[in-house]
Amino acid sequence: MRTAAQEEFVPPQSRFITRFPFTQLSGGIIIVRAQFDQFADSLNFVLDTGSGGISLDSATAHAMNLPLTMSNKTIRGIAGLKTVEFAYNHSLKFPGLTVENLDFHINDYDLLTSVYGVKIDGIVGFSFLRRYIVRIDNDEHWIEVFTPGIFKYPRGGYMLRPDFSTLPLQMAGVSDEKSIFSRFIFDTGAGLNFLLSKDFVEDSSLLKKGKKLYPTQAEGLGGKKLMELTVIKEVKVGPYKFKKVPVHIFEDEFNVTSYPLQSGLIGNDIMRRFNVILNYPERSIYIKPNNHFGDPFDYSYTGLGIYLQDGEVRVIDVIKGSPGEKAGFLPGDVIFSIESNFSKNIQTYKNLFQNATGRMRVIVFRNDAPVSLTIDVKDIRK
Repeated sequence: MRTAAQEEFVPPQSRFITRFPFTQLSGGIIIVRAQFDQFADSLNFVLDTGSGGISLDSATAHAMNLPLTMSNKTIRGIAGLKTVEFAYNHSLKFPGLTVENLDFHINDYDLLTSVYGVKIDGIVGFSFLRRYIVRIDNDEHWIEVFTPGIFKYPRGGYMLRPDFSTLPLQMAGVSDEKSIFSRFIFDTGAGLNFLLSKDFVEDSSLLKKGKKLYPTQAEGLGGKKLMELTVIKEVKVGPYKFKKVPVHIFEDEFNVTSYPLQSGLIGNDIMRRFNVILNYPERSIYIKPNNHFGDPFDYSYTGLGIYLQDGEVRVIDVIKGSPGEKAGFLPGDVIFSIESNFSKNIQTYKNLFQNATGRMRVIVFRNDAPVSLTIDVKDIRK
């Protein structure tokens, strides 16, 4: 004789709370605006699944005169370790939603501000995401927030079931000389496609012999980090495949990826090609291809590190042997125009470099005098 439960707990239906826009920067970085406590000015926060908490820029905290408490907690990033101060028990106010009882760790985001040309006041991560269902529309640049509960997902997508700590850890496939299935941090705060631990690449013999690697750098906690850039045959996330994907390879000296438990991270230049529903309460992530799914990848290589400083777009780093060095760029050059674009907008200039290969004319100011340079932007597929 079969028996059946007389009672079954049914979670409540998820309820819509609010909807607000976001700005997307190069590499897919998502910027949301929110008010801190009672302060009237809106601040810029990076929405970052690669953050295990929530943070505030040190200069922003100082400007608001916040009381800070030194902790014994250490945060790790690709370029360093840091013991951090905290600002305890504060709130963030988004349009239509106030999130209370938040403990912000304090970090210096001046470098990120220079990289993106937008003041970065903090990072919104696990402390926010764990409380809600968050829908990211990368087509229309809207975020919707819902209460936890039974949620109706759109048709045509795929449910990822990552492992969760404070970070989502997703299985994905990478292929070149070999096809390897491994676990990666799902990181919307990383403005690249894939970041692979050098230990993983070497131990797995992933890359084809003789594969060309280009020296480059990226920015993260602790400063700048030298890396290598190449293109691999295929990446697979869930059932979705991408061919000829640019990937960064780095020496993980601070064990950010906890290799061999994880082998790197999936960045938002991949995930911006989907509309994404982050359901941390149910430990799931739903992805559906969007209008950007077929966008071409960035295969350009200049070897130039450009930053916004004192209102000017400056060349700060020139990698030895790179197209930038061969063209005659020097650290300190102020970019005046690229291909007759005089906008002085760092996002525009980055997009011009990233969406073209071949010869480009750049005018810089050096010692207050204009200098015309021609850079032959390298196609890393060749």
